[in-house]
Amino acid sequence: MSAPPKTVLQVTPEEEAAIRAAVRGAGGEGLVVAGSQHVAGLTALLADPRVSDPIYDLPRPINEANVARWVEESEALRRKGECLLTVTLDEAGEVAGYSRFTVWPDRSAAEIAGARRADLQNSHSGKAGVARSIAFMFEHLGVRLIALTAALDNVRSAASIDAAGFRRLGEIDSVRPDGTTRRSLYWELSREEWVRTHRL
Repeated sequence: MSAPPKTVLQVTPEEEAAIRAAVRGAGGEGLVVAGSQHVAGLTALLADPRVSDPIYDLPRPINEANVARWVEESEALRRKGECLLTVTLDEAGEVAGYSRFTVWPDRSAAEIAGARRADLQNSHSGKAGVARSIAFMFEHLGVRLIALTAALDNVRSAASIDAAGFRRLGEIDSVRPDGTTRRSLYWELSREEWVRTHRL
């Protein structure tokens, strides 16, 4: 799991419990929670370096065994109210993208990582997707803070994050599953900042 945000919010037990319940109960809002039936499709998606290379926290090497374990671990964390791994499907029912929400209920905070199939990138829908994900985290999961990171050279993601209104707060070291680090740009957005410019 990624490191929690730099900003620390005070959270009541009631707020923490509500966030955990929201994560456990997510689905039915147009979300497809990833399961074993999506492992082959996720593996095919992530095997494309154009999709997976910029993402530091994927299971590597990318193969069905590692992706299956990642899906199982994500589901175990979902049952604890701390993670949500979802997939988007194309018209043929194939996996066309994924989103992984990491949630810290005791901090009322979350982050998201994700990617779309290479042939769907640069379709000018990235900003809208980011906005939908932000609204979902604030409105449905109930967190009050979102933190995001991107590789220093990931220009596409950085532009989408900036356009969504996140504040750049310098750089951090993101830790990969194998323990190595990647220097990353770092952003935060509070619920209050989002509400000022968007209607939930």
